[in-house]
Amino acid sequence: MLKTDWPPARVAKFRQAGFVYLHVAILYEAAVYSMLDAGTLPLRFGPPWAWLIGGAALAAFGFVGLYHWRNVWFARILWGLNGMRTPALIGGAFFASPDTLTPPTFYLTALVVVVINLWMLARAGWDL
Repeated sequence: MLKTDWPPARVAKFRQAGFVYLHVAILYEAAVYSMLDAGTLPLRFGPPWAWLIGGAALAAFGFVGLYHWRNVWFARILWGLNGMRTPALIGGAFFASPDTLTPPTFYLTALVVVVINLWMLARAGWDL
């Protein structure tokens, strides 16, 4: 359901959530590209360019969905999907094995960014 008659403050929450989501996606794309350039990206999941293109498509879809559609269920679903990232990030930040190539600060920074994204998605999905 497209909600076009939200009050301006609610519309602003969706737009802010859209831009935060877009920036998080840009950071993820940049991280994948940097890891590919450094030779630390695992290739067992297929060609990296496919993941970069898929990630860009999902980022565009999420941004358009939040910015233009302003559907609370869309924001809530994105919140749930993004929330599933936290266990891996917590594991990498606080419980990484000593032989891990990626430093724990990488995961800790990503955890902070994801929590900010979750906050903005929650504002769009549940605040009135």
